[in-house]
Amino acid sequence: MTLTNFIPELWSARLQASLRSTLRFAQPGIINRDYEGDIREAGDTVHINSLGSVTINNYARNTDILPPQELEDASAMLTVDQQKYFHFQIDDLDAAQMRTSVMQGAMNEASYRLALVTDAYVAAMMVAGASPANAIGSDATPVAPTALTAYELLVDLSVRLDEALIPDMDRFAIIPPWFIGLLRKDDRFTHATAAGDSMIRNGRVGDVAGLNLVVSTNVPNTAGTKYKILAGTSAATTFADVVNKVEAYRPERRFADAVKGLHLYGAKVIRPEALAVMTVNRA
Repeated sequence: MTLTNFIPELWSARLQASLRSTLRFAQPGIINRDYEGDIREAGDTVHINSLGSVTINNYARNTDILPPQELEDASAMLTVDQQKYFHFQIDDLDAAQMRTSVMQGAMNEASYRLALVTDAYVAAMMVAGASPANAIGSDATPVAPTALTAYELLVDLSVRLDEALIPDMDRFAIIPPWFIGLLRKDDRFTHATAAGDSMIRNGRVGDVAGLNLVVSTNVPNTAGTKYKILAGTSAATTFADVVNKVEAYRPERRFADAVKGLHLYGAKVIRPEALAVMTVNRA
């Protein structure tokens, strides 16, 4: 590919699509984009308008009901405060010696790396925003799952959401690769789902106790310990992003094509009770 047929809008769209297909924590079903709005620049804000819960009362015949409840304003604001870019060049001689599209390969790599950074940010945001009441284990006392207990621990994590009165539809859990290895040694997992032995798009690998399992290498951890396995629903976290700019040019002092791109995004936990966290060490 040369700069003569580089269309910024087209490549921005391609990069955005490729990026979203690679995400784990920031994919549909894990987060929502209900308040994405129209993002153009870093620092843009997305207003999240919502109301508090409605109280249910008993009704008695021939008795006045209570005055109308004044619903609390639970509005919040999501700030697009993350600004990440890539910037690379491809020498003309390198491009001439390669049969495949070097630029396409480089853009795919940029998309993959942007996705890793974005997922790490969203994962940390979700862990920090989850309700402490829904926690299993802690940094001081992490759980050490085995092939005999991994399945049961996910059941316990689902129960935490039950106790928080979270709807049981479309729940997820995001686990590290070694944890799915433990599950695959348990017949309760491999016999319960056709996905027990195969990877599915966007890291989805099966179901345990109503939790759609997603595998990610970006599960937050501390030097290979204290992994934070997240469970919940997409109602908990809202996310907004845009590939703001993709520009191609010829560096003045090089015989090369160069491309740079800017990715803007932000996330916010708006329903902490819809997230549960289990802190585990690899046994």
